[in-house]
Amino acid sequence: MTKVIRLDNRGLKPPQPMIRTLEQLELMNSGETLIIHNDRRPMFLYPELDELGYSYETEAHPDGGFLITIRKP
Repeated sequence: MTKVIRLDNRGLKPPQPMIRTLEQLELMNSGETLIIHNDRRPMFLYPELDELGYSYETEAHPDGGFLITIRKP
């Protein structure tokens, strides 16, 4: 079973959600999944994830925020 970590970034002002997300990803092992809950779509995070080789999916959440599922290669 793949380890899934959840990180709630709601209520934080940029760039805190991105910093917290990248710090958490550094601590994770290959194959693990991180699900973040953000108030807004993390447009500046996507290029970082692409550069690091992570796969990710973004889903609009009913509360108006976004759930982003990130898989560490």
